[in-house]
Amino acid sequence: MSALSPDGLRDVILQTLDRCAEIPDSRELAWDGKLLKTAEEQAVVRAALDSLASKEMVEYKQITTTSYSLTEEGDGIVSNGSHEYRVWQVLPVKGQGEPVGVPDLKKLLGDETTKVGQMRAFKNKWIAKDGAGFVRAAEAPVDETLNVIKEIKETGIVPGGEAAAKELQKRKLITPRKHIHYSIGKGPQFSTEVKQLETDLTVEMLQSGAWKSSDFKQYNFAATGVPTDGGALHPLLKVREEFQKIFFDMGFTEMPTNRFVESAFWNFDAMFVPQQHPAREMQDTFYVKNPVKALKPDSEYYERVRKIHEEGGFGSIGYRAPFNQEESEKLLLRTHTTAVTTDMLYKLANQPGGFKPAKMFSIDRVFRNETADATHLAEFHQVEGLVADYDITLGHLIAFMQEFFGKTGNTKLRFKPAYNPYTEPSMEVFSWHDGLGKWIEIANSGIFRPEMLEPMGLPKGVRVLGWGMSLERPTMIKYKIQDIRTLVGHKTDLDQVKKRPAVRLEKGDD
Repeated sequence: MSALSPDGLRDVILQTLDRCAEIPDSRELAWDGKLLKTAEEQAVVRAALDSLASKEMVEYKQITTTSYSLTEEGDGIVSNGSHEYRVWQVLPVKGQGEPVGVPDLKKLLGDETTKVGQMRAFKNKWIAKDGAGFVRAAEAPVDETLNVIKEIKETGIVPGGEAAAKELQKRKLITPRKHIHYSIGKGPQFSTEVKQLETDLTVEMLQSGAWKSSDFKQYNFAATGVPTDGGALHPLLKVREEFQKIFFDMGFTEMPTNRFVESAFWNFDAMFVPQQHPAREMQDTFYVKNPVKALKPDSEYYERVRKIHEEGGFGSIGYRAPFNQEESEKLLLRTHTTAVTTDMLYKLANQPGGFKPAKMFSIDRVFRNETADATHLAEFHQVEGLVADYDITLGHLIAFMQEFFGKTGNTKLRFKPAYNPYTEPSMEVFSWHDGLGKWIEIANSGIFRPEMLEPMGLPKGVRVLGWGMSLERPTMIKYKIQDIRTLVGHKTDLDQVKKRPAVRLEKGDD
């Protein structure tokens, strides 16, 4: 016996139509002497019909019918009779025996049969009340429920139509089952031989002239097309959105970060990073070849920054090294979003009405001239925040770090002293990672130095708390990504981008 297939079934359908002109019910088709009645077999019929219909060789319509099968309770009626008939059977004729009460009926027939049978026997007027019990009121009733149930078991059809079927379903005696089959007729291109139709007009056909003798498949403009892809957010954008929500919930405003190219002045000098710092060398920074120079900042501010580098001030001796204007005017791809923070702090200091306390954050790209590996890229994202207010201290910074990272699910924190040119004191923030079983660095933080703040014009009592972290690290941890190059860049799996769910950072205990 050969396996049922759409290709083989196409010939059966065409030969049957050639003999009979139409097939009213596809369940009349046979394969190896067996009628095709199951849902799986009709699915193969549908596949064969779709193939033939695309060539206009056949036309077909879908037919949906319903058959019924018995429930466990329905099978019990076939074996023992209906509930109402069994109640009638155990009752005496009036005057010929003691009436049977409900407790005795339950002992004889059980709770369910007594409850249902008593109700329906009364409705059919088969039994009557006699004192505290029941007696027969009909001589020889016909068990119609049993007869109907037997017919359904044999044919799958409910005599009496839809209303009767609903009643039996309500009584939980039968269950419906939908059947899909087809009526089939000849199409305008009917033939007993299946021709191979071309689906594409190729360059080779045009060059050789083969298109003139080729048969082409008709366009089906009513066919359902490939579902359109609505797109998906990259995991970085999902985590970024969560961080943004946390910042906004804590009363922060977002800084404008749409300037990837910065001057060395804002990226380094204004932050009190010495011009001789290794980070400014070519191997760490991408410098822009054209244009060569940046616009010069406010001359008075520039002079104050130059002086703090060369001579010191505000309690600092500075770097005691020459300050080169050409170095300041170089253009580069920003190495951190702190360049934006510096610009915003300068604007805070010089806004109309003077300084006002502020809380700001940014999340955007930064660039480092680094060799790409499993944990480093030349381009990545930095999450940065600042709090500027009067007389705030390192204790405020630690408390804020605990609150902020607690909202991201990092509740086990450690703080370690560190060095940054533009913050003092400075701290690295570590969080316990259950999966790795160790403490990992998640952020760098500190209080911005007076050498950076006071040349801007900020009042002496103002302190600025700052911290920064990458966006990629928490994203990799959240989605269990081992290699950053599969998260960002040409090796990113777009299917995985679509499948990864929206992230919901686990909040710490309040």
